[in-house]
Amino acid sequence: MEFGPVPLAQATGAILAHSLLLGGHRLRKGQVLTAADVARIAAEGHVEVTVARPGPDDVPEDTAAARLAAALVPDPDAAGLIPTAPFTGRVNLNAARPGLLRVDAAAVHTLNRVHPAITLATLPPLARVAPGMLAGTVKIISYAVPEAALAAAEQAAQAAVSVLPVVLRSAGLLLTEYPGMEAKLLTKGRRAMETRLHALGMGLESVATTRHDVEAMADALSRLPGEMLLILTGTATSDLHDTAPQALRSAGGQVARFGMPVDPGNLLFLGALGARPVIGLPGCARSPALNGADWVLERLACGLAVTDDDIAAMGVGGLLKEIPIRAQPRAMQPAPQNT
Repeated sequence: MEFGPVPLAQATGAILAHSLLLGGHRLRKGQVLTAADVARIAAEGHVEVTVARPGPDDVPEDTAAARLAAALVPDPDAAGLIPTAPFTGRVNLNAARPGLLRVDAAAVHTLNRVHPAITLATLPPLARVAPGMLAGTVKIISYAVPEAALAAAEQAAQAAVSVLPVVLRSAGLLLTEYPGMEAKLLTKGRRAMETRLHALGMGLESVATTRHDVEAMADALSRLPGEMLLILTGTATSDLHDTAPQALRSAGGQVARFGMPVDPGNLLFLGALGARPVIGLPGCARSPALNGADWVLERLACGLAVTDDDIAAMGVGGLLKEIPIRAQPRAMQPAPQNT
């Protein structure tokens, strides 16, 4: 592609590189200049104009963006993504359903190395998306790109992004209380979890509230409906053999892990009751703020296994936003000095 200033006599049919204000009317960059456009530019006293002129082997920006988006999302219904119409070399990929964004990072890296003007930006892998949310954007930076480069990018891009759908549709929630506990904590916990589930298109099928002891909790768990079970205790779980994990074992379930390197969210435990996953929620789950339980809940809802290695890897990026309800902030204020 040729780019630069040319005499007006050579500008017809080229792409205007920079917008021009002509008699109160803007001639916008990116448009192909007609003979009438060139005459208007000359009437304003210009003798040259900066243009781009694609070569015979170049693909215009909108055509290139549409082709790359089609390679990324060959079947929009299956991928759960809706490509927009190309405009100024851009095609946005919007989520069509709730779920987690699957990104073939190696494919995206390869695509972005082909040519500096051919680009794809996405949300992070396994980012939660909702219908209509922008999940990725194709942008052709220049007015045209070489056909050979575009073809290589298309090859690298094949079905590299999609939205993993939610496959578990319901959850049961077990809340525990202890003498003197404020009732509003139960309500707050229930509402926060309802909101989280709703964002995934899941329903809260049932809520059971029991005293905080092994026998009562085990009995409630054994009868609690839902494709996923959630436990939010009135007092924090502090050990692999604390009350809530023991209750899950007494109900016939297994505990796979206690603790995760995400803050807030350290005091999570993960297990199963039969085929149903069970999450022992940390106390911070009463807040709508992002915490480690969100990452585990979302993956399980989408049918993904959550292994020890998966949870261990969450530590990179796992230092999440401080929440105002924390009783012990990570950064303590200096002690006052005696005077």
